[in-house]
Amino acid sequence: MKQKTNPGISYNLYFAIFLIGIFILTSCKTLNAIATPEKNGTEIVQVALPPLPASYQSPYLNPRDTPHTYVEDTCQYLRNKWNPENAEPGTIVMIIMFKDISHPLEFTKVMVQLQSQGFKAINIKQFQSFMERNIKIPVRSVLLIQDGNFETKNFDQNFREYWERFGWPVVNGWISQPDTSESVRIENKILENEGWVDHQAQGVISDTVLSDDSSKAVITRELGDSLTEFAEHYGKTPSAFIWPNGGFGLRPVQAARQLRYRLGFTSNMRGPVMYNWVPLADNIDPARPSYIPEGSINDPLMTLPRYPAEQALNAIDAVRVSGEESAVYQEANKAVDFYYYNLVCKPTLGPIPEQ
Repeated sequence: MKQKTNPGISYNLYFAIFLIGIFILTSCKTLNAIATPEKNGTEIVQVALPPLPASYQSPYLNPRDTPHTYVEDTCQYLRNKWNPENAEPGTIVMIIMFKDISHPLEFTKVMVQLQSQGFKAINIKQFQSFMERNIKIPVRSVLLIQDGNFETKNFDQNFREYWERFGWPVVNGWISQPDTSESVRIENKILENEGWVDHQAQGVISDTVLSDDSSKAVITRELGDSLTEFAEHYGKTPSAFIWPNGGFGLRPVQAARQLRYRLGFTSNMRGPVMYNWVPLADNIDPARPSYIPEGSINDPLMTLPRYPAEQALNAIDAVRVSGEESAVYQEANKAVDFYYYNLVCKPTLGPIPEQ
């Protein structure tokens, strides 16, 4: 697929920016006429606050998939969002899951297109820091996740070239299957030690599908025994859990949090993600009955969406444009964000660092 040479910004976004501009002008005029909070004798003067702008709405998402936020502290969110040392507005991450790479040509097309459109691969530590605190990562990032246990040959043939040429790591969803051959275990430990294959947990028994109907023993086995395996074999604690075969539920998510997992990945293709912005669904979609609704679980970081490899190629351009549109939208809202922060947050958190 060829990159769009002139992506442009949608008409709806331009119209939204126009309305925001009018709002800022009128709001600031009104608010400036009101005294800032100060004591007037024993009376404290109240100041009207402008409502913070809504989340960016991407026209490229399915209408049933809407952005969900997860940062509860508004002041901390605004500080992280506009700190010039953090990720730029519009920084976006495309998460792609690979199963068996049986069509190398199609795989190569995806990787070439990602590179040509300016994407760069990151690992789980970078991704987690970005999603939790908006730590700086490439503006167009991709998280490559290879599900399942494979020999070194798989990583050498498909991913090593991109590590050596561009410094792109790959995440492996490692299944702590008891009958995994010793040779595969040793080979993957070597890959982990080389620093470019980032193993994360994907349960213990390969055909497990977790849900709210799963027994406590099964949930504990898949989540807890993975931690034991990683400590013994890889000498680390995984921070991410790739839900085996796409199955999850409220109870499994709560158990994962209790075991201190910080991220969870589904098999639902909802869209890309940004800081404090994860597209999820609140209800079952008859057109996509296999997609489990995540909204009611109310934990976006543990129900993150992924693009199947076979559908990633046609989505890369839309992901890129979504990031660009979001950057324009955030910049248009900057005055309102700063007004709110300076009035409400600055007294306790201090000013947002300057560029």
